[in-house]
Amino acid sequence: MTALPNPTPPQAPAPLIGTLGGAEDLLGQVTATIDKLTALVEEETRRVRQGALFAASDLQAEKSQLAATYVKLRFKVRENAVTISHLPQETIQALSAKHEAFASLLKTNMSVLATAREVAEGIVKNVATAVGRSAAPHVYGSRMRIEKSPQSSARGISVDRRL
Repeated sequence: MTALPNPTPPQAPAPLIGTLGGAEDLLGQVTATIDKLTALVEEETRRVRQGALFAASDLQAEKSQLAATYVKLRFKVRENAVTISHLPQETIQALSAKHEAFASLLKTNMSVLATAREVAEGIVKNVATAVGRSAAPHVYGSRMRIEKSPQSSARGISVDRRL
């Protein structure tokens, strides 16, 4: 009989921030993370627009790490909304405006990435079709005429849609 592994104990929630200074520090971390993400997403968008897809993919690891940090900080802000609400209204509005600008930038980035994906898929499909036509064997049809095989594209070419 095998023993079942001990389940990992649930993590205790992070303690709430009790001071305005702590709330300001948290908003400073969020702002710094948004600034880093903004610069990274702008660079990725620029590279994709230039057609440097491999260079753009080099930014993925750092982007994923910063995005995870950003999500964690957003949850922390939500958990500490009461303390944060005591900060000056200008501070809260500045962070809100920064978040909205970042959301708009993400929409643009997603649009550029989708366009690049569609263009790349179109190129691969066109190449596969052209290669398939030229490589298709000529066969005798029902009226003893040479006809092309119904194969419309090359075999062995695929498109990775996970990106």
